[in-house]
Amino acid sequence: MKNILSCGLFLSFIFPVKAQRINDSIQIEGHYRAFHFNKPSQSFRQPNLIFVLHGSGGNGLGMMTAATKMEKQASAQNTLVVYPDGYQRYWNECRKSSPAAANREDVNEQAFFKGMIEYFSQRYQIQKKHVFAVGTSGGGHMAYKLGLTMPASFKAITAIIANLPDTDNMDCVPSGKPVAMMIVNGTEDPINPYNGGLVMLGNNVNMGTVRSSEQTLAYWADLARYHGKPTEETLADTDPTDGKRIERYTYKAKGKPEVVLLKVIGGKHDYPNDIDVHQEAFTFFMRQIGQSTPKPANE
Repeated sequence: MKNILSCGLFLSFIFPVKAQRINDSIQIEGHYRAFHFNKPSQSFRQPNLIFVLHGSGGNGLGMMTAATKMEKQASAQNTLVVYPDGYQRYWNECRKSSPAAANREDVNEQAFFKGMIEYFSQRYQIQKKHVFAVGTSGGGHMAYKLGLTMPASFKAITAIIANLPDTDNMDCVPSGKPVAMMIVNGTEDPINPYNGGLVMLGNNVNMGTVRSSEQTLAYWADLARYHGKPTEETLADTDPTDGKRIERYTYKAKGKPEVVLLKVIGGKHDYPNDIDVHQEAFTFFMRQIGQSTPKPANE
């Protein structure tokens, strides 16, 4: 699979004819910030809300294609999915070294997400206690920022091919409060090093250093006050030809937010074939609110 740093950047949007795509924006501190979604069914009642966040250089429309399977599943389970656009295709996430305009201008991402939550609350009466975010690469870093700085607004987060910034590369002020977190990282990722280190994008763009995946897992587990080792599970290798296999490490206890690492052995800066990462995120999200997620009949 090709590098998906700017996942879906040049992909066209394809969805069933019945879906009505809505493109809208809200003004945040002088900037119109755009987002996209499919108009929810009239059967929706206080739906859950999921934000799907694109990687550096991407856009929300591209992620609509990447998350097609999850969108179908979500629409059948009273869940509205929204695809925001970063500021000039990037997010003001927590990496101090990021040269993106969003970071240099310190655009107010928290206000953007609070504004979108209010937008969907007013128009579709979303369940505000059931708001989630899943992001890929730079979008994974933005998802971390939401978990670090807005845990009261998000029930659970999923970050894909992204590790937390190292302490000397962190420019967010963490709340210190726990949130349910799932991390999906590849051991052979040349951009987001599994064992931590320097992140370099194309054209020698230096994004600074990140922690290892195990340190990232430990950070969220420590916030939730887990002790000892996580439970381990090897997932079914449904595509032996892709050279990847997945191990799941889970911290889970009654009364605590679940914290999970999916270690994609042989995975690079891409999605594994053995699972659909967005459907996996959806299952993780629904589990946090006690809802099961049967596999769609046409899958």
